[in-house]
Amino acid sequence: MSRNLIFTGAVLAALGAVVLRMVLGPPGLGWYLLAWALFAAALWLARRVQGKWLDVLVVAGGIALAAIGPAAPPSSSTDSFRYAWDGRVQAAGVSPYAHPPADPALAGLRDDWLFPAGCADPLLWPLPEGGCTRINRPTVSTIYPPLAQGYFLLVEWLSPEGSRHKGLQLGGFALAVLALLTLWRLAGARGAAYWAWCPAVPVEAVNNAHVDMLGVLLVVLAFGAVRGRGGRAGAGALLGAAVAAKLLPVTALPGALSGALAGSGRVAWRRLLVVGVPALLVVAVSYLPYALVSGSSVAGYLPGYLREERYDGGGNRYAVLRLLMPDSWAPYAAIALLALIVLAVLRHGDAERPWQGALLVSGSFLLLLTPGYSWYALLVVALAAMTGWWEWLGVAVAGAVAYTDGPAAPDNLGTPFYAVAALAALVGWAARRSAGPRRHRPAGGTPVVRSP
Repeated sequence: MSRNLIFTGAVLAALGAVVLRMVLGPPGLGWYLLAWALFAAALWLARRVQGKWLDVLVVAGGIALAAIGPAAPPSSSTDSFRYAWDGRVQAAGVSPYAHPPADPALAGLRDDWLFPAGCADPLLWPLPEGGCTRINRPTVSTIYPPLAQGYFLLVEWLSPEGSRHKGLQLGGFALAVLALLTLWRLAGARGAAYWAWCPAVPVEAVNNAHVDMLGVLLVVLAFGAVRGRGGRAGAGALLGAAVAAKLLPVTALPGALSGALAGSGRVAWRRLLVVGVPALLVVAVSYLPYALVSGSSVAGYLPGYLREERYDGGGNRYAVLRLLMPDSWAPYAAIALLALIVLAVLRHGDAERPWQGALLVSGSFLLLLTPGYSWYALLVVALAAMTGWWEWLGVAVAGAVAYTDGPAAPDNLGTPFYAVAALAALVGWAARRSAGPRRHRPAGGTPVVRSP
């Protein structure tokens, strides 16, 4: 047994101890940074670990880290309380888009867990008629799209009475492990380590049970379908399902169309139809039952959320761009730059490795908008595992810092971290282009020659 194997295992054990402290929470900024430092050290040491031992470290280590998530209630997010409520409402035969949790019409569905008797806890949200709830923003309807709602309902059906948050955490664990095993098959152990050992997985996907994990798994399966029997039509359907789970995976769609504009117009239209039509059909079919019941209210709180988070400009959004230009220009510059990146992927992207284009668009989207929520970067972590482009993991670090320091706090520390992450992504892109044609090993495949 090599010294590097022992050292890597020891660092992973230390990472597990730190993750346990984080889920026992609330995790402070120092714990986040320590966890990411141990993660980076484990990746560095694992470079010299070979063969089956690396597979064991990645798969067994990833499962063990993810299993820490359910050790305690959600440590740093209240989103899972809304998930549980939406599942309960649907099980009672009511559309989650029709009534906010504070609506007295749903008072019969309240219990002491989501609606505790006392209001001493500062994390509780007040109700207009008095009392409090664990559900954030209780006076507005849900924001989550229909496939997520189906997942919440399934967890509600499968969870024993009184299990509270555990069903959602175990669901997040199952989804995270499925993603790990799929990445291991597609990208090999060395690539899958980026996902398996990333501290965001046990904390955000499992402990906080964010439904983003469902969208991430569907994106990973979609790009696996490109290489398997499912083909591009299957990938389009899975990407549509991912969008219907959390919307943010729409940034992975251009990746599935990588290089579509490199050929003739006929080829471009064929690619667009093969991928786009199944994606649109899945989204439309998933929304249809809820639209028939709730009408236009299926948009939920999404418009209000975008205003609340200042995506119209201001706050801590577009923070990196605002270092370079007047604040009022930043939203328009973000749109223009993102459009150019999408166009570059459609024109020059590698059609055989669509996950590379998906990472460029998804990662750039977060770098340009600088959201204050760490779980948004779970998709970037999974795509970094598929590509092996480790520098994009800085996006997830920046999101964690931004969230821990307070998403709306002035002079949020996430801004310099996002700036460094953007610089790292640019340097990585330039280094790969300057390297010229070289041998790349596609996920799970044999080496091929490719131009940058």
